[in-house]
Amino acid sequence: MAYDFSEFKKEVEGVHEWLVKEFTGIRTGRATPALFDNVAIESYGARTLIAHVASITTEGPRSLRISPWDKKHIKEIEKAITASDLGVSVATDDMGLRISFPELTSERRVLLKKLANEKLEHAKVSIRHERERVLNDIQEKCKEGELTEDDKFRLKDEVQKMVDTAIMKLEEVNVKKDKEISE
Repeated sequence: MAYDFSEFKKEVEGVHEWLVKEFTGIRTGRATPALFDNVAIESYGARTLIAHVASITTEGPRSLRISPWDKKHIKEIEKAITASDLGVSVATDDMGLRISFPELTSERRVLLKKLANEKLEHAKVSIRHERERVLNDIQEKCKEGELTEDDKFRLKDEVQKMVDTAIMKLEEVNVKKDKEISE
């Protein structure tokens, strides 16, 4: 009998996407617009993300340009970035803001690597929890007679192969981030 792994695969993909998004928030000294994905300002009486009121472009390896479509947002954006404590310096001019990313110290690099490893471990634990949920479901179906013992062992092996593949993908993402932090 075939077992439906679609929900398991969807959960695993969600964990992968979560880890990639978390890693984009770890500032490595390299300019990335994704750093401002969660920074919002007060705009026309509502909280609005910076990306919704301005264009964010990369000027160089360690600087970004934020150009608000409405120039009166410049001061609000500057306040929001300063308050978000991202460790960047902000310079304003009549066209918008220039964000400069300082070089990382060796101590900061060690902390960032530790943070990345913690997020990786959290993602692995999430996948293992999903595996346990599927294995319990397979066990239950076997008890109810929907699956044979042979099916149960084959499906358990299949789940483990998917888990191993998913964890390997997560580790590849972590290796890339680790290399980015080290540079």
